[in-house]
Amino acid sequence: MERGKMAELESLETAAEHERILREIESTDTACIGPTLRSVYDGEEHGRFMEKLEARIRNHDREIEKMCNFHYQGFVDSITELLKVRGEAQKLKNQVTDTNRKLQNEGKELIIAMEELKQCRLQQRNISATVDKLTLCLPVLEMYSKLREQMKSKRHYPALKTLEHLEHTYLPQVSHYRFCKIMVDNIPKLREEIKEVSMSDLKDFLESIRKHSDKIGETAMKQAQQQRNLDNIVSQHPRISGGKKSKKEACASSELEVKNTSPMSEQDSGILDVEDEDEDEEVPGAQDLVDFSPVYRCLHIYSVLGARETFENYYRKQRRKQARLVLQPPSNMHETLDGYRRYFNQIVGFFVVEDHILHTTQGLVNRAYIDELWEMALSKTIAALRTHSSYCSDPSLVLDLKNLIVLFADTLQGYGFPVNQLFDMLLEIQDQYSETLLKKWSGVFRNILDSDNYSPIPVTNEEVYKKIVGQFPFQDAELEKQPFPKKFPFSEFVPKVYNQIKEFIYACLKFSEDLHLSSTEVDDMIRKSTNLLLTRTLSNCLQNVIKRKNVGLTEDARHAAEEEIYTNLNQKIDQFLQLADYDWMAMEPGSKASDYLVDLIGFLRSTFAVFTHLPGKVAQTACMSACKHLSTSLMQLLLEAEVRQLTLGALQQFNLDVEECEQFARSGPVPGFQGDTLQLAFIDLRQLLDLFIQWDWSTYLADYGQPTCKYLRVNPTTALVLLEKMKDTSRKNNVFAQFRKNERDKQKLIDTVAKQLRSLINSHHS
Repeated sequence: MERGKMAELESLETAAEHERILREIESTDTACIGPTLRSVYDGEEHGRFMEKLEARIRNHDREIEKMCNFHYQGFVDSITELLKVRGEAQKLKNQVTDTNRKLQNEGKELIIAMEELKQCRLQQRNISATVDKLTLCLPVLEMYSKLREQMKSKRHYPALKTLEHLEHTYLPQVSHYRFCKIMVDNIPKLREEIKEVSMSDLKDFLESIRKHSDKIGETAMKQAQQQRNLDNIVSQHPRISGGKKSKKEACASSELEVKNTSPMSEQDSGILDVEDEDEDEEVPGAQDLVDFSPVYRCLHIYSVLGARETFENYYRKQRRKQARLVLQPPSNMHETLDGYRRYFNQIVGFFVVEDHILHTTQGLVNRAYIDELWEMALSKTIAALRTHSSYCSDPSLVLDLKNLIVLFADTLQGYGFPVNQLFDMLLEIQDQYSETLLKKWSGVFRNILDSDNYSPIPVTNEEVYKKIVGQFPFQDAELEKQPFPKKFPFSEFVPKVYNQIKEFIYACLKFSEDLHLSSTEVDDMIRKSTNLLLTRTLSNCLQNVIKRKNVGLTEDARHAAEEEIYTNLNQKIDQFLQLADYDWMAMEPGSKASDYLVDLIGFLRSTFAVFTHLPGKVAQTACMSACKHLSTSLMQLLLEAEVRQLTLGALQQFNLDVEECEQFARSGPVPGFQGDTLQLAFIDLRQLLDLFIQWDWSTYLADYGQPTCKYLRVNPTTALVLLEKMKDTSRKNNVFAQFRKNERDKQKLIDTVAKQLRSLINSHHS
């Protein structure tokens, strides 16, 4: 019973599960039915499930059939209606086709008009786009046209600015156009073209200033001359100058003290004459004579292009080349003052231009570059002036050259260039100027001496007497007391020579003007030149007169003049000997002759060189007299009583001085001496010194009195005096001599020699 119930329950559960599955199959999407069917096959009742499934399908078929039977009449009605609609649809289609055909026929003109409108709209849009593009392109083309116009008119710096705007502002906006690419590619060429054209302008400028340097320098020197004249006027005005005098005024005032009668004073410097003519004219500056704009433009252009250093190097290199050309003087510059003037004008013009460039540009040239050029110019200019001025023998031309150099130096000094070396060189030219003056005055003196009668000047009245005294400041109380007519104790050449010496001093003073020298320096310069005039020029002229036999000098006057020469020469030797300062106690000699003796020998050489104009006998006598006097004086100096002691070292130093004298005698200071005649003047000193230095007493004592004696000129009294001086020194300097055998032996030898010398002296007297 229970088993039956259990089976019934299981059957009910299976039937319920199958029902559920069927509902799920009916309501579930076909794609998701797989799990449901798997659950059927997983069970054991799939047969029964299939039966139920078949029963359910049959059930649904019956319902479908019912449904179709119910709606069949409606379906038939619908088909009937549809067939009716097909006919109406065909009619409608025909009407639409006909209407379409009519519409197409009627719309052809509209279509054509619409196509035309479409094209117009397209063209309008294209035109608008073109206008927009042209609005962008036209400024580019205008700028390019402006660029070409600027380049054509040689406005290179604005052209470069335009090119910069074109490249960086306008072209980037239209860079996709082909013509813009051509422009972009052409920009480097345009820049290079601007560089080349501006460089061409610079080269033209450099060539122009090379040609105009002369005019620029002339203008600058005129300005300097005008300024100097103005300064002189201002300095001479008492209210402005305040009573102070410049160096130039001091020289000028001192000139007034000298009578202006010299041939040199009758003509002033040529340059001053030229400059004074245009003194009141307005002189243009360098900037008025030269257009510097090519330099500025080229500098700006190269700076903008980033090539400033290239430009600076090129400019400086070219100007250095031009400087070397300017500093090369013409070969005939020394012939005329104009040659020097043109040379100076070119140099001044060159540096005026460089100074202007220095102050108007930012670093194109700098002070170091200018100083380097000036150092080169200064050295070359000084060398050229030294060479060419040496050819000049006309003192007037030398004086004019000096004035021109001073103006040249003042001009450049006004521009800040150091000119001290030029003034130092003028001192060298002053020596040359003095030489030309000496040559000129040598002729003047010769003419005066040749035309003189060498007779006392007679005066018949007071007027003539005062006139002569006014020319030559001669004062003689005895002569003034004498009644007229009376005679001056000199001939006419004396006042004439005196006046010419004053003229010579005036000519020397003219050269010292504007050299910025102190009064002491001017005095020393004039004193040096005047001494040469007196000791060389006038002396030679007088000596030539004395040598001529046709000169109306009496034999007593000629002998007196010769004796005066000998006496004055010996006095000069005595003056040198007063400077002798021997260390008689020196243990070792010096390495050379004494300074005073070297100076004395130098004086004798220069003096006897002048004596070549004297008669041969007079010159030889004067030379022999001087050598004998020198030898005697040296002997006296050695033997004088004040020299109580002397050492061998001092004697050896004295020997060096005697050797210097002997060398002078051997050199033949005056021609005409035979063999060693002049050297024999020092034979006494030589034998005496050899005897003591070589300590050759055995030979002296053995051969004394024989004609062939080696020391024939040594007097035993002289030898004894000198030996006593050395003996005292030996004793004093050798306190411990008794403890050294060689010193004791030497002292004994000196004593023995002294005794033998006394014996010779006594035997000679007896």
